[in-house]
Formats: sequence, structure tokens, C-alpha cells
Amino acid sequence: MFRIALALAVLLGLVVTPQASAATLVEVTNFGPNPSNLRLHVYKPDRVAARPAILLAVHYCTGSGPDFHRGAEFGRLADQYGFVIVYPSVTRADKCFDVSSPRALKRDGGSDPVGLNSMVRYALRQYGGDPARVYVTGVSSGAMMTNVMVANYPDVFQAGAAFAGVPEGCFATNDGSTWNSECANGRVLKTPRQWGDIARSAYPGYTGKRPRMQLWHGTQDDILRYPNFGEEVDQWTNVHGLSTTPTSTDQPQPNWTRRRYSDKVEAYSLQGVGHNLMASGMALRAIQFFGLDRR
Repeated sequence: MFRIALALAVLLGLVVTPQASAATLVEVTNFGPNPSNLRLHVYKPDRVAARPAILLAVHYCTGSGPDFHRGAEFGRLADQYGFVIVYPSVTRADKCFDVSSPRALKRDGGSDPVGLNSMVRYALRQYGGDPARVYVTGVSSGAMMTNVMVANYPDVFQAGAAFAGVPEGCFATNDGSTWNSECANGRVLKTPRQWGDIARSAYPGYTGKRPRMQLWHGTQDDILRYPNFGEEVDQWTNVHGLSTTPTSTDQPQPNWTRRRYSDKVEAYSLQGVGHNLMASGMALRAIQFFGLDRR
């Protein structure tokens, strides 16, 4: 775990120039069931849209919600487009989200996902949010949690964007460990149907609409190895009943390959990029995928 924490600390250097705004992060307590004692900060822009969208933005290991707010562009985009951002923070020592315990991998099973869902529900109530416009994004540990949340709560989220993650359920352990080396190293390989079944098992019996997914991964990722990207694509295309053959492929930038699978799954492979891939412009791509670039 130390290795991933050390590597992800570099994300603290990804600080964008702050935009002039009177809006600030506000810490909220007593927001609902919170079995793992997560902290909550909310960013409500000065000019919020009527019935605003809610974005759950989940930090990386070693970080916090305020760190993620300072280091990514989502706050500036919220100022521009009027959505509200919910920033959770882990309080356990490693500052990594629980994406491995049996409790975390079941809807309302306990641990971090229950607290995260409480945060979203609080924001919907408090800010008059639109329940049809709720989204989740995250980097590394936060990307893994993004996959977990859309599996656990497909009726809550309309879409997710995972930056350098692994498939939902890939990090599963039964011995109390929070680190799964086999998964991290890209050695947990399954068929699309098997991955789809794992995601579906998080909420047994659910037959409703599934969230769209945007996936990002660098080919030189040495923390959560690149094979995990293909396994994520397999998982979410299967969940949506799609072929693993893309319906379109293009290169939005010279080292980016984007593959689309209908309008449900969008996957960006970044040639020569390592684990620290949250560069300028990527947050905007996620916001556009969500449809949040419209008030």
C-alpha cells in the first residue's frame, strides 16, 4: 500500500490556477449514515443552476477531498456550468477508499459506499439537486470507487468517469487486506460475462437502466497496470449488453486513442502515460460526457 500511496502523492502537484470566485469548500457533518467515518466537503458555486446536477468527486490514495478540489479542474468547471460537487475524504490512515471488502461490494452492505451515497442524497436535498443528473468520477482509488458506486447504486448515478482504475470487484479480498497485488498488476483476467456478472451481483435483481461509463488509462501505468483497462471495458460493455468491438475509434489528441461502444461506454487509452494521468482538459472531457457542459 505504501507504494501506491507514494506514487499517488505526486497528484498533489497537479494544481490548476484558481479561478476568481467567492465560493469555497464547506465541510458538512451529520449528512446521514456513515459507517466508516468519512468526511464531507461540498463546493457550491456562486451561480448554481436551477435544480443543479450533483457530481461526486472521489480522491486518490494519500489525498483528501480538499486536495482533489485544489488539484483538479472540476471546481472551475462547476463555476462555469453551475453544478454542485460533493468531495468525500477518507479518515483511515492510508487515505484509500475501501473497494475490497465484501461489505463495500454490495449495495448498502456497509463501509465507504454507504457514506458516499448518503453524501449524494444530502446534496440532492440541501441544494434542490436534480436526481436525474447525478454523476461520479475519481482518480486511482477514486476511480476504483467510481466503478463500485455505479455497480452498487445504478439507480442513483447516470454516468461515471474512472481515471486509472480497475474493474469493479477486481480488488476483492476476504482476509481484511485492502490491497490486491494480483489485480493491481493486471493479472486478474476474466471474460466479459464474468466481469458483468460481478458488477450485476452488487445489486441482485436490479433490472433498470445502467449508468454510462467513461474509462481512462495510461499504457505505462506502473501502479494499476494497463491490462486492467481492457478488463474494465469488458465489464461495462457486458453490463450494457454491448459487443467488445468498438462502434467508432478516433484520436482526439496525438497520444490518445478513444474507443466508443454505442453511446454507453467511452474508453481513452493514453500512449506512454503513467499512473498520474489527470492532466489539463481531461476533467472537461468527463463533464462533456456527462452532459454537464449545459446548464
